Amino acid sequence: MNILILGAGRVGESVAESLVSGKNDITLIDTDPARLRALQERLDLRGVVGNGIQPSVLQDAGIEDADLFIACAPLDETNLVACKVAHDRFHVPTRIARVRSPEFQDGEAILGREGFAVDHVICPEESVTRYIRKLIEYPEALQVLEFAQGLVSLIAVRAIAGGPLVQHNLAEIPALVPQVPMRIVAIYRQNRVLLQLDGKTRIEPGDEVFVLAATADIRTVLGALRKMDHPVRRVMVAGGGKVGLRLARETHDRYQIKLVETNPSRCEYLATQLPSSVLVLQGDATDEDLIGDENVAEMDLFAALTSDDEDNIMACLLAKRMGARRVLSLINRKAYADLVQGTQIDIAISPAHAVIGELLAYVRRGDVEAVHSLRRGAAEALEVIVRGDRKSSRVAGRRIDAIGLPSGAQVGAIVRGLHRPDGSAAEGSEDAEVLIAHHDTVVEPGDHVIVFVHGRRMVQQIEKLFQVGATFLF
Repeated sequence: MNILILGAGRVGESVAESLVSGKNDITLIDTDPARLRALQERLDLRGVVGNGIQPSVLQDAGIEDADLFIACAPLDETNLVACKVAHDRFHVPTRIARVRSPEFQDGEAILGREGFAVDHVICPEESVTRYIRKLIEYPEALQVLEFAQGLVSLIAVRAIAGGPLVQHNLAEIPALVPQVPMRIVAIYRQNRVLLQLDGKTRIEPGDEVFVLAATADIRTVLGALRKMDHPVRRVMVAGGGKVGLRLARETHDRYQIKLVETNPSRCEYLATQLPSSVLVLQGDATDEDLIGDENVAEMDLFAALTSDDEDNIMACLLAKRMGARRVLSLINRKAYADLVQGTQIDIAISPAHAVIGELLAYVRRGDVEAVHSLRRGAAEALEVIVRGDRKSSRVAGRRIDAIGLPSGAQVGAIVRGLHRPDGSAAEGSEDAEVLIAHHDTVVEPGDHVIVFVHGRRMVQQIEKLFQVGATFLF
């Protein structure tokens, strides 16, 4: 696929890094030649210097042959106009824009073909906020990802000694937790993945375990791998930027929020935007006296959400030492995130990687409904809709052990009833059925299949496997 990316900032770089290894032809446009030169030396892509809303620059970048245009420049206005030019002047099939403003939402007429011609809006701040909200709801989890209209969840959890499943083999799970069907799709132990999981694989304390289960059963699954924490009630947020403000706005009615911001004028603005139940404090979250006076030791969650990685790390380490039960840090540099995850900092979140899944769904071929990037790109989980029938599909009407999945890929769950066999959407999700997949489970047309893969090298094989043949009539 020919992909043209406008903007070589943190999001643009992360998007390019994720897509370039998928054997896509990537061209990156930016006004900073030094930035482009550094990325060209590190990644297999082409850089074009210039203003991405100018048709001549887009033409030099080869936009006439582009299958996908991703506009993630710093300004919303630039991205919206660039998508309009890409559609009206060059007829690019699919256009995605990064838009920070909440005034523009998917499906609005102004973003349609008669407006800015944006097929999909991505907002890293919104994605990160949604990510954090899930972690507040399930404080035992490291990651919570939803599939099939929220009916199935993939959770990452660190196994703790004393959990019912810890120090037991995978074959013992049905007897230990008989009321909850689940599938452990991956175990990471000391930063290496256990590639061959079988009934003899034992869950050890400290393992990072990825489990697929019905969303309704998440709490039971978490309790099987570690002692359940008390529900989150008190949250201290360091940083009143876009993410901090969004999080406070969306959670103040359920949790006690204290928001710490260094900039006095920003504090005044925050006070006008948030209800009186949110305490806005002007100060530095790395100030031991300040957060001590504000009872950081009583916080269920301390979230460092400033734009400075070092400040976030230091604030989290300080808060943890002073007694905060759980700390979460926003970290832009991938190397930092890999370094601190699972140490004194419980969770490290990369803003760029929070939106990668939304983009990957447009890049992956076949009927890919959703894609989630796991462990900052080390693995992927795909939700694929099965089309066709036994004659036109290599998946429909076959047992899972007869499909021919590539080594290292596995079907974790199937949701049946969201689509009819002819491919049309069902009335609703009330009658949908969640099936934890086994080797003899038969895949039917219309099924939503959740596939877990280690690394990106086998994703193309999965896409090809689920594509229908020429005999399938749409």
